[in-house]
Amino acid sequence: MEHASFSPVSRVAICGGTHGNEMTGMYVVREMQRQKADQTGSVSITTVISNPLAVDACRRYTETDLNRCFTKALLSSPITDSTPYEVRRAQEIDVLLGPKGSQQAVDLLCDLHNTTANMGMCLIFYSLDWLTLHIYKYIESKMTSAPVRAILLNISKSEAYSLESVGKHGFAIEVGPQPNGVVRADIFNMAKEAVDRTIEWLHEFNSGSTFEEGEVEAYTVVKSVDYPRDPTTSEITAAIHPELQDNDFKLLQQGDPIFLSFSGETVKYEGEDLYPLFINECAYYEKKIAFHLAKKITQTLPSISVKKD
Repeated sequence: MEHASFSPVSRVAICGGTHGNEMTGMYVVREMQRQKADQTGSVSITTVISNPLAVDACRRYTETDLNRCFTKALLSSPITDSTPYEVRRAQEIDVLLGPKGSQQAVDLLCDLHNTTANMGMCLIFYSLDWLTLHIYKYIESKMTSAPVRAILLNISKSEAYSLESVGKHGFAIEVGPQPNGVVRADIFNMAKEAVDRTIEWLHEFNSGSTFEEGEVEAYTVVKSVDYPRDPTTSEITAAIHPELQDNDFKLLQQGDPIFLSFSGETVKYEGEDLYPLFINECAYYEKKIAFHLAKKITQTLPSISVKKD
């Protein structure tokens, strides 16, 4: 592949508390603020508690999901008395860290999340970006506390709805399992190490190091599966089967049990072999998602380095 070069990544934003009951990011950001970690070598760092009202209430959001409010349409919508708090807050963040799609936006935005599912350490990318995928490759090679995986959403930046899309480059760090409203030391340490490794990589990149071409594995979401429901009331009639629970990223094959009905019947999987993600994620009940199904791909990366003047 042809070598790729990028401008220096000198302005970085680390965000936590986008969902107010996901505690790890909030505490990573507060610790960085306590240590006054706003400048390290060639990197200037802005730390942000994204949704302070939801953090104070220890709720995912107050009116609507902040991490769905960063579309071009919502960021440019007029503010009225009926505008949800999270839309107002998204516009405030866009002023602080963006504007989205502009040259004034931060060079890299990293948004920290938790999941109640057994996902380990995941980096989520909304589109192919050689720079951030090289960061993932570096973190994956350095971290030993847990498997590190990449999820590629294939959403164009103009259509991306999540906070990390405000930066010129961006990704979300998703770490679990961790219950809502709880902070676990092992999960905190995994997220903090991923942030530290990211900054470490940026120093090397900005200093002129070349990162050689290579390959990474990533998961691309194919579809989502809802819980079995009563056709009249729409109430769920089954839970995740014990043999599927906590087996995120384990290949799901025809005939494998996926649900156990409340009356004791097993529902088996029908379809092509795919990988389940975010199994029984608490926040997905309202979205009517029991789990996602994904394909595993191998992505070739070109060598990259910083642009020389």
